[in-house]
Order: sequence, then C-alpha cells, then structure tokens
Amino acid sequence: QVQLVESGGGLVQTGGSLRLSCAASGTIFRINFMRWYRQAPGKERVLVATVTDTGLTNYADSVKGRFTISRDNAKNTVYLQINNLRPEDTAVYYCNADIQTGITSRDYWGQGTQVTVSS
Repeated sequence: QVQLVESGGGLVQTGGSLRLSCAASGTIFRINFMRWYRQAPGKERVLVATVTDTGLTNYADSVKGRFTISRDNAKNTVYLQINNLRPEDTAVYYCNADIQTGITSRDYWGQGTQVTVSS
C-alpha cells in the first residue's frame, strides 16, 4: 500500500518562505510524475508545479519565479520551495504522484498541508 505524506506547511507573513515536503512510502517500483496542487477556500484544486522522473519541471504562470519543485528519487520525496509568499498563496497544498507498484501505475494523493499567508 502506497502513502504520500506532506509536511512543512504553516503560518507565515507576506514575503516569507516555506519548504513543503512529500514523502512516498510503500511498495514502489517507480515514480513517474510528481506534482503539487493547491486548493484555496471556495475554489477548485489547481495544478501548481510538476517534476518528471528525469527532473524536468513545469509551473503555473501564477507561481513562476517564486516556486521551485524538486525531487529526491533516492528518498521518494518531492519538495516545493515557496519564496516571496503572498496572501493569495493561502491554500491547502496537495502532493500527487503517478506511482507504479506493479505492471500498471496510478495516481496517489497526500492528505494536504495548510499554508496560510498573513498580510
């Protein structure tokens, strides 16, 4: 059974920084894409950043230049470095990964970590 566990959220002031982590555990053969999503109060969950198994990255326009996604394949962990935080970054941040445990792969989700930015 595969689990994704996020950590690193919290309450920060505008302009501050946070580093989110998401560790995958269980019987894992391969992790393909790893992603971060966020869901602000009353809004839909949106994709923030993606990193492939080879380290290629992609970002939503709203976070380019402030967010950095990275991964440590040896630890089955993905990170999201968030700099220059703004109140509009307040949301629950979810980790998502396409994980192969056997012949096929499927999406897994973490439980989410709250990021709150005060003005």
